[in-house]
Amino acid sequence: MNQNVQPIFILPEGSQRTTGRDAQRNNIAAAKAVAETVRTTLGPKGMDKMLVDSMGDAVVTNDGVTILEEMQIEHPAAKMIVEVAKTQENEIGDGTTTAVILAGELLKNAEDLIDKNIHPTVIAKGYRMAAETAQKILNNIAEDLKLDDVETLKKIALTAMTGKGAEIAKEKLAELAVKAVLEVSEDSFIDLETIKIEKKVGGGIDDSELIKGIIIDKERVDSNMPKLVKNAKIALIASAIEVKSSEADTKISISDPKQLQAFVQEEERIIKEMTDAIIKSKANVIVCQKGIDDLAQYYLSKAGVYAVRRVKQSDLYNLAKATGAKIITKISEIKESDLGFAGLVEEIKIGEEEMTYVRDCKNPKAVTILIRGGTKHVIDEVERAMTDALGDISASLRLKKVVAGAGACEVEVSRNLRLFANKMAGREQLAVLAFADAIEVVPRTLAENAGIDPIDIMTDLKSQHDAGKKWAGINVFKGKVEDAWKMGVIEPLKIKTQAIKSASEVAELILRIDDVIASKGMGKEPAMSPQGMQGYPGMM
Repeated sequence: MNQNVQPIFILPEGSQRTTGRDAQRNNIAAAKAVAETVRTTLGPKGMDKMLVDSMGDAVVTNDGVTILEEMQIEHPAAKMIVEVAKTQENEIGDGTTTAVILAGELLKNAEDLIDKNIHPTVIAKGYRMAAETAQKILNNIAEDLKLDDVETLKKIALTAMTGKGAEIAKEKLAELAVKAVLEVSEDSFIDLETIKIEKKVGGGIDDSELIKGIIIDKERVDSNMPKLVKNAKIALIASAIEVKSSEADTKISISDPKQLQAFVQEEERIIKEMTDAIIKSKANVIVCQKGIDDLAQYYLSKAGVYAVRRVKQSDLYNLAKATGAKIITKISEIKESDLGFAGLVEEIKIGEEEMTYVRDCKNPKAVTILIRGGTKHVIDEVERAMTDALGDISASLRLKKVVAGAGACEVEVSRNLRLFANKMAGREQLAVLAFADAIEVVPRTLAENAGIDPIDIMTDLKSQHDAGKKWAGINVFKGKVEDAWKMGVIEPLKIKTQAIKSASEVAELILRIDDVIASKGMGKEPAMSPQGMQGYPGMM
């Protein structure tokens, strides 16, 4: 046999390849690094992160998905964990940190099993079985929620906001969130797009308010128009109130000055027809998606009509939901029945900007929450807390099922998973037990972040759950185990089911990778080690 066989290179020069255990270790280390980054932010006693970008702009937050997005993570396996947070954010709007630390813990426990020579596919299969069983357990222990149970809904909103920057005024904000969701809900269907969050620096968080209508970030087009219109009849116009210019380059040849005069008069006639049609419909407020000609502004202000222009399409859609108006595209066919109603339309100066308030609508199906605060960083964090609260209330009402938080439902799921594992045979049993251990990372982290001894509190928690107290959870303020339901720590079932589903799926996916081939990038080395996760300096 010829000993001088040339080695065969099948990959381009500069490519990096990691195989077998090294590839698995690398990927798991990256996932654990992501989980560790956000772990300290979990719970009411969680800390915040300050993320500074290349321009020197800072974001101060403890919202998992915001932290991970701002960090600009590069490692491919770490990016998969970030996707878990994004999915959780899109589905519910809350629970992103829980989902990420759960994924990290599942992979950490899987690594111990791999070291004991258990094949990754066996672990993945066990995890899949455990995840399915966990979903059933959660559905069994969940409590029913009624649509008119405002007190429980408020507790859900308060739970979502606890530990966030909004904590100082959480009672007021929780009330606003519940009112907003109940206002726009249509037979348990809630479109969160119809709840607009408007932020304005100035005043304090306590000055935040719910407006039964929409705030438009625009001022009236003419200072001669009224500043305030009571019992407003609102026309929503999607087309321009001006003479359309041709799409293509068009030349108009005029040989006689009279022709020019006729051309100008014709334009004026068309605009006069448009404004006459609007005034005839008895509309006294016009919200136009496109431009309003100067001449049209003159005619409208003369008739005492309040008009705003170049309004976003989403605002126009929400105004239709709030006021009951129809969106009009052909101005000549506008009728009084197409108009919407609002008790008051006024222009108000907030800070440096003039804004149009459309408020006191009858039974609005779109509302605005105006958030106030002393600085931009404060209102940004209040907005994130409000988004979490709205998402939680919406998810609770959609499934009409809720569970207690404070680590209670995780300990209950873990206990039941162990009972399930004891009935199993084969190596998958070890994976199910590893899954049960991983779920306990949530109460353990809550305790660690509050400075409580995790071993003592976990022992106490487990013994109370074994005694049949399914809602026993950690009171992080007193440092002891209490009934989480009575404490008012309530979360939607969907947060837990989605977090377990996403975390187990990504853990299975990463476990099955045994070969990482990285092509050479655009003039830079691929970031294949966990240290290649680039956040801001000192993050990792």
